[in-house]
Amino acid sequence: MSKLTRRNFVKLTSSVAAVGLTACAGGPSPSIAGNYKHRVVIIGGGYAGAVAAKYIRMADSSVKVTLIEQNKNYYSCPLSNWVVAGFRDIEVQKWGYNGLKGHGVEVVHEKATKVDPVGKKVTTASGNTFKYDQLVVSPGVGFRDLEGYDMAASHKMPHAWKAGPQTVQLAKQLKAMKNGDPFIMVAPPNPFRCPPGPYERASLVAHFLKKHKPKSKVLILDAKDKFSKFGLFTGGWKQLYGYGTANSMIEWVPGGEGGKVSRVDAKSMTVYTEMEEFTSSCINVIPAQKANQIAVSAGLTDKKGWCPVNLKTFESKMHKDVYVIGDSSAAAGLPKSGYAANSEAKVCASAIVAKLNHKAVPTPSYVNTCYSMLSPDYGISVAAVYKFDAAKPNKVQKVAGGLSPSKAPDFIRKQEALYNESWYQSIMADTFG
Repeated sequence: MSKLTRRNFVKLTSSVAAVGLTACAGGPSPSIAGNYKHRVVIIGGGYAGAVAAKYIRMADSSVKVTLIEQNKNYYSCPLSNWVVAGFRDIEVQKWGYNGLKGHGVEVVHEKATKVDPVGKKVTTASGNTFKYDQLVVSPGVGFRDLEGYDMAASHKMPHAWKAGPQTVQLAKQLKAMKNGDPFIMVAPPNPFRCPPGPYERASLVAHFLKKHKPKSKVLILDAKDKFSKFGLFTGGWKQLYGYGTANSMIEWVPGGEGGKVSRVDAKSMTVYTEMEEFTSSCINVIPAQKANQIAVSAGLTDKKGWCPVNLKTFESKMHKDVYVIGDSSAAAGLPKSGYAANSEAKVCASAIVAKLNHKAVPTPSYVNTCYSMLSPDYGISVAAVYKFDAAKPNKVQKVAGGLSPSKAPDFIRKQEALYNESWYQSIMADTFG
């Protein structure tokens, strides 16, 4: 496998983005006074849905694109762990949809409640219906049942896995936590949105505790026996937080050692494993995940709770002319990350425009890059490029990739922390600009 340098990665990501605009060359002329040739409806305006809407319009302005998103503002999950740890304001995470409107996307702020794949229409909570030629579903994740964890419990033990009010709530609970209480995190089993996310959060919370509540520590109760960027995280924890020593500010309990949580009790602020029970004034429960409810009710999910798709186009294997992108898709080989969602959206947009114009669908590439922060000045990353192989259609194939070096001087870790912010601003401009 070839090594992925930063320069090569930029070249490859540029080529992947270009795939999404393939249909522009020689495509239909722009529509006049709303005289559209085709209609595409998109449910969900996050990292995947917003990009798909924008890139379809960029590739073919004769397509009417309607984005149905219930929230007027989008709060980004990437970098929201900074808000939890107290060194970023939630308002910095807020993005609006005027940029998409500038591209000619019709933005409807309603909740999609029903998909009719036979009649080819979407119904919203207000009763409005939207007909489509092609439908893109990008609703993000929903949560699986955990005994004792319901809507009321989530207000006392916030998951904060969908950025917004719960992010702020968890930050307030952390700030109010008694010095000496543990910050308890219940980490989810695979697969779930943002695989390194819980461990970045644990790191940044440990940074906060080290400064403000030195008698406290982070306790991670995990259903898994390993996690994303495992060596980089544990190496950084050793350097920053004394991991593996008697005075460590982070304790990680894997599933094989009793870390799997079986139930919670929000009233007594207690979580239970098969072996022990743990109590604190600040508990972050991140439940197991599945495709969000609109995908389930639309009949797009399989027995595993995710949406199987054709990886060349992201068209659903359940319903024709319906595509699923982002965290809800069962895109084998790709992580459930913001950058992968961005890449999936561009592949999907290219496939839809090609299909509407009776052109061959190009063979796609996919990209992922993910930064994680262990402190404000300590960043790590992973990057990879993937290709679709018709001979192996059930899983995308990794063709290049790289990780941060396991041993690096402080200035390298600080550089990666700076790259993280640059990465964020770049992808958000691509999504909403």
